[in-house]
Amino acid sequence: MSFTYRETQIVKGMLARGDKQHDIAAFFGVNGGRVAEVANGSCDYPTAPAAEESKLPPPGPYVSLRTVFEVREILKEAVELIAGAGDVSGESELALDALQNAIKKLA
Repeated sequence: MSFTYRETQIVKGMLARGDKQHDIAAFFGVNGGRVAEVANGSCDYPTAPAAEESKLPPPGPYVSLRTVFEVREILKEAVELIAGAGDVSGESELALDALQNAIKKLA
């Protein structure tokens, strides 16, 4: 998978900022070779300018998909524990809603 023009700009901006190629690859979910192609100019858009710092994502390292999956599973376990505790107070309902919203955001 090649980067789009806009993605190439972001990669160049991240490289100029000093981000590690490994972190950039993790952000985009690609093999590090794609980032190396942008770094050495052998990509589809070698003349694309680097994106401005304000347009860049925060510097890495980034959370892996595996970590996101594990966090989601932990949140689901917390929902089961709270729901199974039999406490139907407003606070427990609020906690369940917050946990379920967090799970949806991680899906």
